[in-house]
Amino acid sequence: MIKVTRLNGKEFVLNAVFIEVVESFPDTTITLTNGRKYVVKESEEAVVKLVKDFYQSVSLLGHQHVGEDEDEE
Repeated sequence: MIKVTRLNGKEFVLNAVFIEVVESFPDTTITLTNGRKYVVKESEEAVVKLVKDFYQSVSLLGHQHVGEDEDEE
């Protein structure tokens, strides 16, 4: 789950597993797999980071080791 903010300032929690598309129109719009759309204050990059952090927290995405660069193998 990720916490995001509606344009009116109200925060809500969204299940990141169901996110299909994140776009900027210029407002950031999150489209879920069921077609529902949410417009949020966070930037597209911020939403992507929240989703990535969520997936890492539930071990669906590998963790980067401390001191290891992303480009290193």
